[in-house]
Amino acid sequence: EKVRKLSAMADITFVRQKEPLGLGHAVLKAHRHIGNEPFAVLLGDEIFVGEKPCLGQLIEVQEAMGGSVVAVQEVPMEDVSRYGIVNQEPLEPRLCRATDLVEKPPVEEAPSNLAITGRYVLDPGIFEILANLAPGRNGEIQLTDGLRILNQTSPVYAYQPETRRYDVGERLGYLKATVELALARADLSEPFQEYLAR
Repeated sequence: EKVRKLSAMADITFVRQKEPLGLGHAVLKAHRHIGNEPFAVLLGDEIFVGEKPCLGQLIEVQEAMGGSVVAVQEVPMEDVSRYGIVNQEPLEPRLCRATDLVEKPPVEEAPSNLAITGRYVLDPGIFEILANLAPGRNGEIQLTDGLRILNQTSPVYAYQPETRRYDVGERLGYLKATVELALARADLSEPFQEYLAR
């Protein structure tokens, strides 16, 4: 029943990346299903919770500004080597124009502490770039490297969404998300609090 309702709302296609060749390679695998229009990338190991969905906020920015939009968040400087990092020119509160994007830089080479998180709305021009992109860090096709090139001809914007972000790809982030989201549910909060107290 759920599948039937879902199929009435959208056509769903699965694409398999048979070996870990990088996020850029994974995005490129979806090209034939997307065509020539802006599209969203949502990484499954990050959860965003807010009054307004993170992706909806990014779509609004992309519709207003054009180009591509990446969700970003300030991180401690010692963590910059875990993320794509954006150097920026501020435009409005929460919104800036990327002046450079660097994949997992060492702390001493990071242009800022503004990290790209797991939500993107991208210009389809990224596909041609990814198709011709040499492997980058870790020998993988890095989406951040492709965005750095795309930014030369089509602007890339960085937006700090009004949401709370959980990195559930890490054990501590997974546990925080589980506890905080369970406590926020009306149907689970009371029994879960009792369980935690025991």
